[in-house]
Amino acid sequence: MQAQSVGELSPRARKRGLNTVMAVWFLMNAGFFLIIPLVSLHYVDGLGWAAAFIGLVLAVRQFAQQGLTVFGGALADRFGPKRLILAGVLIRTVSFVVMGFATTPWLLMLSGLLAALGGALFDAPQRATLAALAPEAELTALYGRLGILQNVARTVGPLIGAYLIRFDFQVVGLASAAFFLMAFFVTLIFLPPVSVCSEPQTVRAGLGLAARDGAFVVFTALMMGFWFMWVQLSIAMPLAIKALTGDPTSVGLMFTVSAGLAIVLQAPALRLSGRYWPPLVTIIAGVVSMAVGMALIGLGHSLAMFYVSLFFFSLGSVLATPNAQTVTAEMADERARGAYFGVGSLAMAVGGGLGHVFGGTLVDVAAARGAPALPWLTFAGVGLVSAVGLVVFYLSRQSGPPRPLSHVATSGD
Repeated sequence: MQAQSVGELSPRARKRGLNTVMAVWFLMNAGFFLIIPLVSLHYVDGLGWAAAFIGLVLAVRQFAQQGLTVFGGALADRFGPKRLILAGVLIRTVSFVVMGFATTPWLLMLSGLLAALGGALFDAPQRATLAALAPEAELTALYGRLGILQNVARTVGPLIGAYLIRFDFQVVGLASAAFFLMAFFVTLIFLPPVSVCSEPQTVRAGLGLAARDGAFVVFTALMMGFWFMWVQLSIAMPLAIKALTGDPTSVGLMFTVSAGLAIVLQAPALRLSGRYWPPLVTIIAGVVSMAVGMALIGLGHSLAMFYVSLFFFSLGSVLATPNAQTVTAEMADERARGAYFGVGSLAMAVGGGLGHVFGGTLVDVAAARGAPALPWLTFAGVGLVSAVGLVVFYLSRQSGPPRPLSHVATSGD
C-alpha cells in the first residue's frame, strides 16, 4: 500500500477518493450516534449504574481521543493516511462490540478507551486526506458537505438506535460496529493510498513543524473559545430546555431541531458568506453568532427565546466549523499536513474539555445563587473574547507579508 502523491492520481481517482471520504464520514457518524446517546439510558436507567461514572467514561473518551489525535495526524505523514484510517476504524468497530456487551465498569471504560484510540487514528488522517484531494476552491464547500452529512447522521443514527434498543443493548452495539465495519471495507476498497505530505516525516519532525508555527499555534488557541461554546449543546443547553419545559423528551426535540437547522442553513450560509468574506472572517462571524445565541438564553426566559438562540447557535456553528478546517488546510505546511490537523484538534480537546467541566459547574453555581443568566453570559463572554482575538489575528495577517497556500502544492504540479 505505497502512498502516492496527489499529483500522481488521475482526476477520476481523486474524485473517487473524495466520494469515499464522504461515504466513510457518514457511516462513522451514523454508527457513533447510533450508540452513544443510548449509553446513559442503558447503564443508568436500565442497569442502575451511577450517572457520574457514565459521564466519566464519556469524558475520558473525548479527552483521550482529542489528545491522541495529535499523534494520529503525525503518523499519517509518516505512513500515509489510509493505513491509519483502516486501523482506527477497525479498533472503533471492536470498541462498540465491547461496549454493547459490557456488564462491568472496567469493561465499559475499556470500550471507551478503545473508541478513543480508534478515533485518534482516523480523525486527523481523514481530514488531511480531504485537504490533500480537494481542489483549493472547493475546500470550504466540501467541509460544508461533511457538516451536512454529520447532521444527517446525527438524525439517522439515534433513530436506528432507539428502534434497536427495544430488543437489547447488545444489538445496538453490534449495529454500531456494523456501520464501522462497512466503513472499513469502503476505505479498503475505494480510498486511494494518497500521501498527505510532500515528503515522509517522522512523528517528531512533523509535530515540530506544526508546534513551531507561531501563527498556527495562535489560531488553534483562539479556536478553543469556539469549542468551549460548542460543547454546551450537549451539557448546559439540554439542562436549560429541560428546566423550561419540565419534559425530558424536549431534549430529543432540541437535538432534532439543531440538526435540522444545520442541514438547512449549511449550504446557503456558506455560499453567501464565501461570496463576500474570506474563511477567517466567516469564522469570526460564526463565533459572534454563537455568542449571541448564548447571551439570548441568559437574557430570555421563554421557550420561544430558547429556540431563537438555538438558531443563532446553529448558524454560527455551520459558519465556523467548515471554515476552521479550511484555514487549517491553508496554514498547513505541505511537509506535515497530517500533523497540522492533529495539533489543530487540541483546540477541541482543551476548549471542549474546559467547556464540559465549566458548563455543568456554572449551571450548578447559578442554581445555588439564584443567578440563571450567569452561565450563559459567561459562555458568551468566552466567545466574544475568542472573536476579538481572531479579529486581531486576522488584521495582523493582513498587514504582514502574504503566506502561500501550501496545501495546494503537490509534487505533480
